[in-house]
Amino acid sequence: MIKTNPGNFFEDYQVGQTITHAVPRTISGGERALYHALYPARHALYSSDEFARSCGLASSPLDDLAAFHVVFGKSVPDISLNAVANLGYAEGRWLQPVYPGDTLRSESEVIGVKQNSNGKTGVVWVRTRGLNQRDDSVLEYTRWVMVKKRDLSTPAPETVIPTLAQGVSAAQLPIPKDLHFSNYNFALAGEPHRWGDYDIGEQIDHVDGVTIEEAEHMLATRLWQNTAKVHFDTSARPDGSRLIYGGHVISMARALSFNGLANAQMIVALNGGAHANPACAGMTIRAWSEVLDKAETDAPGIGAIRLRLVATSGGAPYELKGEDGKYLPDVLLDLDYWALIPT
Repeated sequence: MIKTNPGNFFEDYQVGQTITHAVPRTISGGERALYHALYPARHALYSSDEFARSCGLASSPLDDLAAFHVVFGKSVPDISLNAVANLGYAEGRWLQPVYPGDTLRSESEVIGVKQNSNGKTGVVWVRTRGLNQRDDSVLEYTRWVMVKKRDLSTPAPETVIPTLAQGVSAAQLPIPKDLHFSNYNFALAGEPHRWGDYDIGEQIDHVDGVTIEEAEHMLATRLWQNTAKVHFDTSARPDGSRLIYGGHVISMARALSFNGLANAQMIVALNGGAHANPACAGMTIRAWSEVLDKAETDAPGIGAIRLRLVATSGGAPYELKGEDGKYLPDVLLDLDYWALIPT
């Protein structure tokens, strides 16, 4: 009897299937320390218990993207162990903060499948939820992944492409209970810019860059217990390179965005996103943002700002796609999210 797990292949997925992902994880302060060691993350709400308390929270929560990585990592052995690429995201919402001491687990529902024309791979859409020890949903999102087939002779399944929302509406944005920015300390946060200082269409070059090394991206990916072969095994890709986990690029770009968006404190929704081109060690990641929308909220002192976050491997800021409508080769990430910011 074979006891090892080769992972799921395209023909193993069926629409409507629910997958409970293994190995719940109890979060400690160590995750925050390692996250802040791996990325230049400096947003005050996630750095200081005292700052978080001044904003109505019991203490400083785990960085939103760190919680995302934990939930995502649980799903990898079942969803993307044999993936060729993680293609995109939609309909993401951070439903409540995650604190040290919380235990997170994940489950996914298969909501779409489509075999590619080459007959060797197919795209699988899943809706993943992260739950805590009380079975409360803390995070939900949809992603789609290109996965290899095990047996090329297996007939193609009936194509089901899910209808996904173009974005999370302002009315659907979850705001944590008791959070407020009525006593917000701009000096401690690092910048004076508030909700009213940003204009729709404004673009911000975040200036700084970080060169990615093999050791750190593999350490980060192991931290989230992401076991995808392409991140570690040089024989898993034709060019012999280790593909950098897309979440590593997301977190690096978000951390770089502090310079210009220090007060965009809390990510609450993910409208869409694409890993436009693969990233490998040795690349220098830079980032720029565009303000896509703004919205008022009912919470004291809190506004919402919709941002496009773009990570590049050193290209000129504000350039995204060529005349053919395709992403430029130096664009690594195109992410559309909502954040909470003081008014």
